[in-house]
Amino acid sequence: MRNPLHKRLPREFFGQLGKYLAMFIFMTITIGFISGFLVAAGSMIQAYDESFEKYNIENGHFVLKQEADEEIISTIEEEKVTIYSDYYVEEEIDYNADEENDGTLRIYGERKAINKVCLLEGTMPNGEKDIALDRMFAKNNKIEVGDDIYLAKQKYHVTGYIALPDYSALYEDNNDMMFDAERFGVAVVTEEAFQNFGKANLAYCYAWKYDQNPETEEKEKEAAEDLAELIAQHAEMENFLPEYLNKAIHFAGDDMGKDKPMMTVLLYILIIVLAFVFSVMINHTIVREANVIGTLRASGYTKKEIFVHYLTVPMMITFLSALFGNGLGYTIFKDIATDMYLGSYSLVSFETIWNAEAFIKTTVVPTMIMLIITSISLARKLAYSPLQFIRRDLTKDKRKKAVKLPKFKFFTRFRIRIILQNGSSYLTLFAGILFANLILLFGMMMVPLLENYKEDAIAYMPAEYQYILKMPVEVSSNQAEHYAITSLKMQDDYYDEEEISIYGLVEDSQYIHCKMPDTGVVITSDLAEKYKLEEGDVITLKEDYEQKFHAFEVAEIMEYPTSLAMFMPEEKFNLEFEKEEGYFNAYFSNKELDELEEEVIATCITQEDLTKLSRQMDISMGDMFSMVNVFAVVLFAILMYILTKVILEKNTNAISMIKILGYENGEIGRLYLIASVWVVVISLVVSMVINTCLMKYVFIILMKGFGGWFHFVIASETYIKMFLMGIGTYLVVALVQLWKIGKIPMEEALKNVE
Repeated sequence: MRNPLHKRLPREFFGQLGKYLAMFIFMTITIGFISGFLVAAGSMIQAYDESFEKYNIENGHFVLKQEADEEIISTIEEEKVTIYSDYYVEEEIDYNADEENDGTLRIYGERKAINKVCLLEGTMPNGEKDIALDRMFAKNNKIEVGDDIYLAKQKYHVTGYIALPDYSALYEDNNDMMFDAERFGVAVVTEEAFQNFGKANLAYCYAWKYDQNPETEEKEKEAAEDLAELIAQHAEMENFLPEYLNKAIHFAGDDMGKDKPMMTVLLYILIIVLAFVFSVMINHTIVREANVIGTLRASGYTKKEIFVHYLTVPMMITFLSALFGNGLGYTIFKDIATDMYLGSYSLVSFETIWNAEAFIKTTVVPTMIMLIITSISLARKLAYSPLQFIRRDLTKDKRKKAVKLPKFKFFTRFRIRIILQNGSSYLTLFAGILFANLILLFGMMMVPLLENYKEDAIAYMPAEYQYILKMPVEVSSNQAEHYAITSLKMQDDYYDEEEISIYGLVEDSQYIHCKMPDTGVVITSDLAEKYKLEEGDVITLKEDYEQKFHAFEVAEIMEYPTSLAMFMPEEKFNLEFEKEEGYFNAYFSNKELDELEEEVIATCITQEDLTKLSRQMDISMGDMFSMVNVFAVVLFAILMYILTKVILEKNTNAISMIKILGYENGEIGRLYLIASVWVVVISLVVSMVINTCLMKYVFIILMKGFGGWFHFVIASETYIKMFLMGIGTYLVVALVQLWKIGKIPMEEALKNVE
């Protein structure tokens, strides 16, 4: 026989359509976005993992100052590796024919054996003036297939978009804090076209593959170190980079891998918050229908039947949200997530795959979380006897008395009573505001933080030009000041190994304004902050390619953000690194040094190089930050709407009675809605304090995957904007609830006289 209670379900749903619809829409969008994100990430990660074998990605590469002869190659290959020539040239690109430098293009010839090319759109180059560009670089600079670009004042025709598997993140230098896909890109041309570039900007790059891959990471590291020592004995290296340390290969894969757990945790926290919202709604329904429940129990209905009845609607909402959310996840939201990844990384082609993990995480687990939390809350509320329900006696503590309040004004005491009587609803609201504000803080703090980084990079830039040379060359310019520079590896138990710049400065440098100590070194404030260093500490750094260490005592900490570096007199530098007296390999200058030939310049650092991090982060994540802000505000609004609506419905009789006593709708709104304003304001302020502490911890975790350092700072205007957005959102909700107060009839109080 069909259970008559089922007939009440449509009435229950449509009777509270506004609340259930808000929950359904928000849960559907949340689950849809997370599902789409996991599906896109899962598909891309699988394609990324398969690319190592499919495109024969290198185990590492090294760059020599001179071309290696057959004897050197044979000697190296005795270490059970195969060496492949992977030469490249770097040229300035002019893509709009205005004779201005629009960035740097690293150009390879045909790659048929190692690091094979993935063609994404168009065709591969065929003629001597054909070129295929990295998709992301081309898109960032609005270069279409079929356009013409200029390299070394020669016109080239763009035949297609490609992705190189060893450049999934477009790092120009592995030591860069962030890649710059707007000013740096990679490309391929035919072998004939490659030969036409000449040797002026040619890099003698060689990739290697192990004949048999090392079994463990430890053995791979040992093999790479042995190989580096062998190469150093027979040739002069400019660079040596094993695959496991190559950010251009691994950064994208690591980032996509890290995003999945983070997004999953975000979903579960949201589901827990929404489960408690459902619990508040169910508890309110139980109290409102206490007489009905008592009568049903007295008529023979079991506690289990009533339990299932009140659990049905929330679980149906959750299940339908998961169902529709997954449908949207495999269509609309998958494309959105894909575009976000493709806006950051140069990924090889992939196909969308069915993701069982995503289905479990976005459907099974959320449903179980919702079931457990709402079941516990519902079971506690149904623990009373039928007689207690009929009498509406749903308080466990019979002797509980009202809290005695100070002699405040009537309205003030009334509002405090409202808050105390609806404590569970307001606690849930506080938890929701806390979580929503954490998301909002992350989204709003990043843009000012990146802007602050950019301003600091420019403000503390020692010179307009920093020339790093391949060999010492004298110049006559009075603007030029020579210095020596090298880099050593910082090894830390928490952060990944990264390079620290070591400067040897002339006495009374006009570009680096710090007094050189008699003993020890001066370090930058960012280096001290990141590694928690103080004056008197000793830093031990390691040389590349060798097991050789250098220890330095911190004599002074210099205010110098955006740089991980240390400074010492040039005499001590040359002594420490066994250089001849008067050695230097770099210049500071506020004017371009035309005397220097391109052949002797290893790199030239300008303002564009120092601000590439903030520029790339804005390109890659600017849209995501905006999306995060919108998501947080919507969550904030929905929670306030549902919970304030529950509070008003819970007090329907009291509001109706107040109307009978002659109070106007505006006065009633002042009583109930301003009580909520108090809670919202306090929640906003307290959540900002708590979330600032949490964000400092989260920030350190985020920085673990980056080289360099951001000085953690939250602009004061960020807090002001967050507060105003919170209050503004509540005012919109309050206007809706004030309209609902006006709809409550005076006869409602007379229907429930006890």
